[in-house]
Amino acid sequence: MSPLREDGFLGGRLRIAQPVRGYRAGADAVMLAAACPARAGESVLELGCGAGVAMLCLALRVPGIALSGLEVQAEYADLARRNAAANGIPARIHEGDLTEMPAELRAVAFDHVIANPPYFTAGTTAPETGRGLARHEVTPMAAWIDAALRRLRPGGGLTLIQRADRLDAILSGLERRAGAITILPVVARAGRDAGRVIVRARKGARGPLRLLSPFVMHENLSHSADAEDLTPAAQAVLREAAAL
Repeated sequence: MSPLREDGFLGGRLRIAQPVRGYRAGADAVMLAAACPARAGESVLELGCGAGVAMLCLALRVPGIALSGLEVQAEYADLARRNAAANGIPARIHEGDLTEMPAELRAVAFDHVIANPPYFTAGTTAPETGRGLARHEVTPMAAWIDAALRRLRPGGGLTLIQRADRLDAILSGLERRAGAITILPVVARAGRDAGRVIVRARKGARGPLRLLSPFVMHENLSHSADAEDLTPAAQAVLREAAAL
C-alpha cells in the first residue's frame, strides 16, 4: 500500500487515513451511509468496507449501532480497524471474500447491510491493485446481493449505491427475494441524467417499488468556477451528517 494521508469527512468530525495512490472513498460512501435507515441498537454489516468510510460515517450519525465490516483486501481491512479505533468507534472488521464469508459472519443475521460494489465491468483496470479491485467488478453484482440478503434477518434492510446504468442488475438480483424497493437517482446538476442510484430494499417484503425525485448534488447548472457549489441538501448530508 502507498503512503497514507488523512482525509476529513462530515465537516472534519471523522478523520480517515487513506492511501495516497490507492483507492480512496469519497462522497458516494457518505451518501451510502446517509441513506441507511439504521437506528440505535440495530446491527449493520458493510460488505467491501475498504478503509471504513461509509460504516464510520453511519456510526457517527447513529451512535449505538453494532457495526461490522467485511473486506477482501488485508491492508484495507487493517486500515478500517485503525480508522475505527482512531475515531473511537467500536467496529468488528473481518477479512474475507463475500462469496466465502468467514464463519463468524455466516452465524449472524443483521438488521441492515450496506454496500458500494465496484462500479466498472469493462475498461482498463487501475495499475494499483487496491484501486483496481475496489473499482472493477470481479465478483458479479448478483453475488453481492445474494451475500447481503443471506446476512439479513427477515425484514432487514439492504442499502446500495451504484452507477445508474447498473440498476437493471440490482433489480434482477432482488427479484422475488426483497421488496419495498426505493430508488433514489443522484444527479450532479439539475436537468442531467442520473449518474448514481441509491437502492433500498427489505428482505422478504412485498411493498411496491418507489422511484423517488432526484437528489441534486450541485447548485449551478454547470461547473463555472474552481469552488464547491453543493446544494443545501447535499451540504447537509456531506458536511453535517444529515440522513437522506
